[in-house]
Amino acid sequence: MTTLATVLITGASSGIGATYAKRFARRGHDLVLVARDKERLEALAAQLREENGIAVEVLQADLTSATDLSAVEARLREDFRIGVLINNAGLAQAGGFVQQSADAIDRLVSLNVLAVTRLAAAVAPRFAQSGTGAIVNLGSVVGFAPEFGMSVYGATKAFVLFLSQGLHLELSAKGVYVQAVLPAATRTEIWERAGFDINALPEVMDVEELVDAALIGYDRRELVTIPPLHVEERWSTLDQARQGLMSDIRQAHAAERYQPESVQ
Repeated sequence: MTTLATVLITGASSGIGATYAKRFARRGHDLVLVARDKERLEALAAQLREENGIAVEVLQADLTSATDLSAVEARLREDFRIGVLINNAGLAQAGGFVQQSADAIDRLVSLNVLAVTRLAAAVAPRFAQSGTGAIVNLGSVVGFAPEFGMSVYGATKAFVLFLSQGLHLELSAKGVYVQAVLPAATRTEIWERAGFDINALPEVMDVEELVDAALIGYDRRELVTIPPLHVEERWSTLDQARQGLMSDIRQAHAAERYQPESVQ
């Protein structure tokens, strides 16, 4: 009988993370739930144990704390039962770039970029060595939409997409699956915490629908899953155009339009 991998989920106390926990619990996976709010984690863990007969461990951690982040990294390196990492914890951004404080920027980048990268880096060598495992990184469509005006947040999510694509190129041949999930606006607490009125947005996806769609992409082993995207070919066209651009920029000399004789 095959033993299902344990799933470690960050930001698991509510929203997308808690919904991932419920879905993997239904599939029979044991869980390690990571978040700051221990009381909510414990309540969710008790519910999932009772409903699904699985083992659920709570790991309280603030991933912007160096000490707490190191503890989660150690768990990922040392617990060989963990075969799936859901890198979900993140912050949104309130206000424009000129309104951002240094502390707010530091916290946003620490959670959305540094923690995501370090947790993936903690588990990837073990996955690669064993020839199995999955890393799911939660990004956002804002990562390729600067028009939304969330400059720092969007930049962190662009990083998550790039990181996921790069990890796929490095790790897929070793049996490791990497998925980037790019939601649009989703009804979670992240917006309220950032000072946004989610009800002011014209279209917002329910979190259950978002995670269910992401898991369909997961089961299909998609590299990039964009649940709100109706025309799949638009992403394919964008990615193909990006790859086509590479042939034009790998040159030993500046383009003709930048040569001195082209300057009028």
